[in-house]
Amino acid sequence: MERQFAGLRCDRVKGVQLIMPIGQRVVLIGGGHNALITAFYLAKGGFKPVVLERREMVGGGAITEEFHPGFRASTLAHTLGPLRADVARDLQLDKFDCEILSPDPRVFAPTSDGKALLFYDDVAKTAAAIGNFSAKDASKYAQFARSLEETASFFTQLASITPPAIDKPTPEDLWNLLKTGRSVRSLGKTGIFDLLRWGPMAVADFVAEFFETELLRAVIAARGIFGTALGPWSAGSTAVLLLRAAADAHPVGSAAFPRGGLGAFTCALAESARQVGAEIRTDAEVQHILVKDGAVTGIVLTDGEEIAVEAIVSGVDPKRTFFHLLDPSQLDPTFANRMKNFRANGTVAKVNLALGGLPAFPALADNESYLKALSGRIHIGPEIDYLERAFDASKYGEFSKTPWLDVTIPTILDPSLAPDGKHVLSAYVQFAPFKLREGNWYTRRRDLGAAVIKALAAYAPNLPGVVEGIQIITPQDLETSYGFTGGHIFHGELALDQLFTMRPVLDWARYKTPIRGLFLCGSGTHPGNGLTGASGANAAREIIRDLR
Repeated sequence: MERQFAGLRCDRVKGVQLIMPIGQRVVLIGGGHNALITAFYLAKGGFKPVVLERREMVGGGAITEEFHPGFRASTLAHTLGPLRADVARDLQLDKFDCEILSPDPRVFAPTSDGKALLFYDDVAKTAAAIGNFSAKDASKYAQFARSLEETASFFTQLASITPPAIDKPTPEDLWNLLKTGRSVRSLGKTGIFDLLRWGPMAVADFVAEFFETELLRAVIAARGIFGTALGPWSAGSTAVLLLRAAADAHPVGSAAFPRGGLGAFTCALAESARQVGAEIRTDAEVQHILVKDGAVTGIVLTDGEEIAVEAIVSGVDPKRTFFHLLDPSQLDPTFANRMKNFRANGTVAKVNLALGGLPAFPALADNESYLKALSGRIHIGPEIDYLERAFDASKYGEFSKTPWLDVTIPTILDPSLAPDGKHVLSAYVQFAPFKLREGNWYTRRRDLGAAVIKALAAYAPNLPGVVEGIQIITPQDLETSYGFTGGHIFHGELALDQLFTMRPVLDWARYKTPIRGLFLCGSGTHPGNGLTGASGANAAREIIRDLR
């Protein structure tokens, strides 16, 4: 039975009236950055996508919130990926008051004995700074940066394609593989050999091939283990570093962030999607997905509203999609078993501090360059073994008492985030396991906060005295408050057996799922690599092709 009213179509399914705007075909679950990008491309492609976000704001892991009176922070992610170049051009975020701040130097890395390394945009300037530690390393830095950029070109190509079908590759799959093969050939014989050797290598061994300075090795190696259950001595951690270099080939990665925090970035994504016809609803939590005869038919919200659909795109993680939003009995047992084995227990916590003044780092001279040096990322983790010991704790169900920290003080370039003269300090904390061996995160969160402040105080002794407020976000909070199953910020472990044609699982890495009309677009899909927008853009391409 069907009736039509002005602009609406009413269908009855099993006696329930489902309301669907005429022409609407696709509903997206979750308002994270990948879902917003997918919605943009679907709207550009002639569809009428509706994004349903369960929280009061869009953004997923890229949001700005007040965590202490007068203090706002990029609550979870605190730097951009950066956004893939073609996606940035298409969305034209500069039209929506999204100003990207790009500090230089990108990274300040102090040691506890008063020394420091600064990593600039300019290779020669960074090499000169490295020369204070090792003339040999200074001479090799340019070679390393060049090698990383050349190898990254292959991973850039790889990250932009849809993983091929294993059994029956399509003509487009073959063409993509041909193009990727050409990018490999362009590396030359030595480059190809290096690529094959580096991929499965531990990142500690990778950086040791180029450098002898421990601090230099640690800063670069950290990029291969961020957000993962890998230490620098774990096999395959170099592959993660190289995948990240596809987005930004600089040896230490990106340090860019939007004025107003990451929430300003995702608000601009939302506005860009709205401009081309996408609808975005907040406070709209999806309870479950309706399936009939192996195909999606609609979704049910927690308030009881039901929406008929022709297709659904899930921007939430694969485990939440298949085991919370779907009835698992709808899944093929083989697929369900593979998904259960998809590793997605996180190792990252986040601590945001409200500061009454700037932390003082003795490793920096107190001059006009002091603020500039602190305006990018601050790396706390002076040696490879320091990083490995931090990882060791998480393997046995403990958080590290001397954690590796990736820190920003965004108020140096963006004072609007705090009251006059005061600052915000935002720190990624590794390693902190989702499941603790003793106690739980509700009783031990204060211990984590204390460990972070103590670790920072080893490099900035005045810091404990200027702390006015603290927000501690544990892996458990990442699941319960922010919707990341297992507390994993990348929707699933980044490891060799969960990348490319195996992300999220073998045979289902092409953004489609075994349920007809249900697609994935989040970080649990290829390439799944932070705030680059690659997963969302790739998924949109495949969804449009399939629906047409």
